[in-house]
Amino acid sequence: MSRTVSSWILSSARNSIVLQGKGRLYSICIPNRNKIKWKLVFSKTRLYPAGSCSLDNTFSLKKAFRHTSTEEEHFSFQLSPSQINDILRAGELSHKILDLNGKNANSVLKFESNQLASNTPIEDRRSAATCLQTNGMMFGVFDGHAGSACAQAVSERLLHYIAVSLMSRQTLEEIELAVDCMKPVLPILQWHKHPNDVEYREITSQYFENLRVYWQHLLDLDTEPGFSLEEAMICAFKRLDSDISLEVQAPQENELMRNIALQVAFSGATACVAHIDGVHLHVANTGDCRAILGVHEEDGTWSTLPLTRDHNAFDEFEIRRLKREHPRSEEKTLFVNDRLLGILMPSRAFGDVQLKWSKELQHSVLENSCDVESLNIYQYVPPNYHTPPYLTAEPEVTYHKLRSKDKFLVIASDGLWEMLSNEKVVKLVAGHLTELNVQKPQLAFEKPVNLGYMHSLLLQRKNRGIASLDQNIATHLIRHAIGSNEYGEVDQEKLAAMLTLPEDLARMYRDDITVTVVYFNSETIENYYRKN
Repeated sequence: MSRTVSSWILSSARNSIVLQGKGRLYSICIPNRNKIKWKLVFSKTRLYPAGSCSLDNTFSLKKAFRHTSTEEEHFSFQLSPSQINDILRAGELSHKILDLNGKNANSVLKFESNQLASNTPIEDRRSAATCLQTNGMMFGVFDGHAGSACAQAVSERLLHYIAVSLMSRQTLEEIELAVDCMKPVLPILQWHKHPNDVEYREITSQYFENLRVYWQHLLDLDTEPGFSLEEAMICAFKRLDSDISLEVQAPQENELMRNIALQVAFSGATACVAHIDGVHLHVANTGDCRAILGVHEEDGTWSTLPLTRDHNAFDEFEIRRLKREHPRSEEKTLFVNDRLLGILMPSRAFGDVQLKWSKELQHSVLENSCDVESLNIYQYVPPNYHTPPYLTAEPEVTYHKLRSKDKFLVIASDGLWEMLSNEKVVKLVAGHLTELNVQKPQLAFEKPVNLGYMHSLLLQRKNRGIASLDQNIATHLIRHAIGSNEYGEVDQEKLAAMLTLPEDLARMYRDDITVTVVYFNSETIENYYRKN
C-alpha cells in the first residue's frame, strides 16, 4: 500500500459524516457495505453488565499497536516487522495428534488455527475437540454478528450437543445415572484450546442442565437413539438454537445469567463444524462460513473441493427455499439490498430471534427485561415482517469419504473468503507445505571453492528462510488475506496499514478472520483402503 493510499484511508475517514451512537462515533462513509452484516448503527461493544468480567482483554497484544480513533492527532500506519508478527501470531494454536504409542494412527495428522480481530472485541469464535465417548474429532468456526455473545455460546455448546446425539443408549444411561447419584460424569470431549479462548463460566451450570434435558429427551425415545452422523448434526444444531430461544424466555432470578441469555438470543452467529472419524468426513454448515478440501492430484497439480454453500442472497437454492416457506406476496421483500429483509447477510444463523419470533413475543420478552438498552439490545421490527420465522439454524450436511490425495481441510469465517478465493487458499497452503518439506541446502563446497557457487547457495538459503516466515499455516493465510497486493505478493506497508486501522475504521476494510486448517494423515487413509 503506497503512502498515497494510506493517506487516502485516513483522510476519507476524517472527512466522512459521523453519527453519535451508543458509546462511540459511527462513520457512514462505507466503501463496501457487503462487509458489514448489520446495517443498524448500534454499538455492540459491551457484552457484560458493569462490574462483571469482560472479553475486551482477548488478544490485547494487538490493541497495543492499534489506534482507537481516526481523530487521534499523531496517527501512523507504521509497524516494525516484529510488531507485525506479534499481532498476527497472537492467536496461533496448533496441535499434533498422537496415540499412546507415540505413533499417529488417526486420519488427522495435526491442525493449525489462528484469529485476527477487526471488531473490538472480536466476534468470531473457534472450537476443536476430540470425542471421548464416541469416535472422531470435531472442528468448528463461528462468525458472530451484532456482538460476540451468540458465537461464544455456540462455540462452547454445539460440539457437546453433537457428541451427545451420537452416544449409545447405554452411554447416555451411564451418564444420567452418574449425574443423578451426584457422582463424577464421564468426560464427553477433550478440548484443544488457545489460552485466550474465553468461556461463560458464570452460566456453565445452566448450559449443562439444558444439555442434560436434551439427553433425557433422547433416552425417552422408544428406540435406541442411533442417529446417523448427518441426523445427529442436524438435530444438535436445531436443538441448541431452540434452547437459546427458550432460555431467554424462562424466568431467571440471576441478573447476570438473564443478561447473558438476552445477549445470546438477540445477537447471532453462523457456524461450520467438521466431524472426522477415520476416512469419514461430515461438514455441517449454517450461514456463510466455508469449508474446502485441498486435493493433490496424481499429475502433481492441486485442486479445490468445496464442501459448503454460502447461505445468503447470492445462493439460488436459498432464495427458492425462502420463497417456498413464505407467501407469494412476500417474494419481493424477502431479500432487500442482498440482505434478508434488508438486514442480515446470511440467511441461516443461530440466535437472531428478531427474525424468528413474532412481534408480540419480542415485545413481551424485552418489556419484562430490566435495562436492555444498557446491553445494547433494541426492539427493531423490519418492514414487511409478516410470517416469521424468516431465519433457521438448520444446517446443510455434506459427507465426503477421504482419499489419500485429500491432504487438508480449511474451515474459515467469511472474513477470509472475502479476501481470498478458494483456489488461492489451496495454492497458499500447498505452497507452504512444499516450503516446509524442502530442507535448507547444505553448504558443500567444491574444490577449488567457487565464489559464484557459494553466493548462489547463500541466496537459496536466504530466500527459503524468507518464504517460510510463518510456521502456522493459518497465520500465513491471514497475512496474505490482508496484505497481498495486486500481484499476490505481501506488501509490508499495506499489511501494517491494515493492522493499525483504528476501531472506528477497521470494519470498513476487513472483517474478523478465523481460520482452522486440518492436515490429514495419508498413510493412515491408505492403510484403511488396504484393509478394506
